Amino acid sequence: MKSDFTCGFIGLGLIGGSIARALREYHPACRLMAFDKNHRAVLAALADGVIDLALPAPDQRLSECDYLFLCAPVSENGRQLAELKKLLSPHTLLTDVGSVKTSIHRQVQKAGLSRQFIGGHPMAGSERTGYINSRALLLQNAYYILTPEQEVSPRTLSEFRDLVASLGAIPLVLSWEEHDFVTAAISHLPHVIASSLVNLIREADGEDGTMRMIAAGGFKDITRIASSSPVMWQQICLTNGKNISRLLADYICALQRIRDEIDQARPDTLYRFFEKARDYRDSFSDAPGGPISKSFSLRIEIADEPGALAAIATLLALQQISIKNIGITHNREQEDGVLKVEFYQKESIEKAREILRAKGYVVY
Repeated sequence: MKSDFTCGFIGLGLIGGSIARALREYHPACRLMAFDKNHRAVLAALADGVIDLALPAPDQRLSECDYLFLCAPVSENGRQLAELKKLLSPHTLLTDVGSVKTSIHRQVQKAGLSRQFIGGHPMAGSERTGYINSRALLLQNAYYILTPEQEVSPRTLSEFRDLVASLGAIPLVLSWEEHDFVTAAISHLPHVIASSLVNLIREADGEDGTMRMIAAGGFKDITRIASSSPVMWQQICLTNGKNISRLLADYICALQRIRDEIDQARPDTLYRFFEKARDYRDSFSDAPGGPISKSFSLRIEIADEPGALAAIATLLALQQISIKNIGITHNREQEDGVLKVEFYQKESIEKAREILRAKGYVVY
């Protein structure tokens, strides 16, 4: 794979910005140009040294691109294809990062761009949006699904797979129809369910807001994704509604079945319900490179006083232990330890535990 390629971006938010940062980190000789309706995003990327050229609008300079990433909202990407076709070289590989593939593939086919389009979906993200929250490590060990048009050559697909893999992601090739059903099940439906549960509690809560005040670990864990962008999820439901509705109907039937089991107070059936769910869910964490990776973390008791958190971070840093994430557990339901420290590698856990216990900390 050559190192002096050129990439363009239409849209430079969380995902586009993270791909651009990863390209800059792993392929420093590449040339990057970008356009975003929010011109401050491309100016920030230019100031950061992430991109080389900030485009005021998509123009002829896009013809220089070996790869062009469509990173605007799903509904906008298709509308730009007719204009982009006039600008692109026949050798430019066009790709997108949308979490729904059916609509963009149909629009690509209609625009006559099938020979040079591979759909893309990096299965990584954050509740925080925008270029300001982008980071190169966002793609690390995340599945990056590729949905090539049938007219794309095997060589072109292989080269793009290599590029995706070079950014630390795990490329996986699917048809766009399979992609949309799979993601409806493991991504889109859970967002609908999480938001529905939050709205249920919102409506059931009293004027004193007691439910919101004591919402604890379990509730927060399964509703975390409800904090995502309403615009993005509105568009996903509009573009992948058929698959979501089919799976939602199955889920409603499943809820009705478990409601019947609870009403009839069947202890064995209820136990098997939770046991099977636990065992299957635990298997996700053990799958190598899976989208739900095993968490390498410790929980530590610390005093509620200034400098307590910084002392631990400094202690681990002095021992060359990299911290992936660190944060206070504000609600202790089903949790030991008030401070959670997450690491990049399993090997770091035992080393950190030994160091911290030697300093008198209680570690779980």
